Amino acid sequence: MGDTSGAPASGGVPERLIRATIGLLAEQGPSAIKARTVASASGLSTMVVYSHFGGIPELVRAVVDHGFEELGRAFSGVPVTEDPVADLFVMALTCRRVANENPHLYDLMFGLSTRATYRPLSDADLRFSGRSPAFQGAYAPVAEACARLVHSGRVAQHDPDVVTAQLWSFVHGYITLELAEHFAEFEDAVAQVLLPMGVNFAVGLGDERKRAETSHETAVRLYDSLARS
Repeated sequence: MGDTSGAPASGGVPERLIRATIGLLAEQGPSAIKARTVASASGLSTMVVYSHFGGIPELVRAVVDHGFEELGRAFSGVPVTEDPVADLFVMALTCRRVANENPHLYDLMFGLSTRATYRPLSDADLRFSGRSPAFQGAYAPVAEACARLVHSGRVAQHDPDVVTAQLWSFVHGYITLELAEHFAEFEDAVAQVLLPMGVNFAVGLGDERKRAETSHETAVRLYDSLARS
């Protein structure tokens, strides 16, 4: 992904404001996102925030969209192989990496926080749902990979959309708990929790356990190779 802040590469004013907001999130968390702090961090005036986005809620939505666009780009960099189970686990590890690069941005993307509190707003228009085009762009590669798995004949016949939702749920459930340090007692939570859970998920769909284990071990090696390249 290049810039580990997830910041836009362009130097336009909206991009500068988004970049500044992402940086503030990484360093101070959502409570730091105010017009004056964003303006100061971007080297622009407070009025520029309002003239380009209308207000902080709109800026935050743009930041969330950018986060999903970056996640989608990260997924698009995962190679498609002849092993759909391995491909999906590489995507899970990739998603975990993106979340760890800026946990506060991840929390905003998945509605776990707002700019001032860790209670999502009650107004549905202000919450970040799966209806946004940016979210759908990130979700699509996962859905395509799940469809390849179902159509491969390796697992029993399932509705690919349901498989995608189930996979999305367990991966993001794990990431959320790991970021909250619920797995601090494990020496290697990926190997001890996430990988076995992925194996169990594949077996639950109808895969053979030994084959599922081999695929997940293959995925770890492929992910490590991609991370080094």
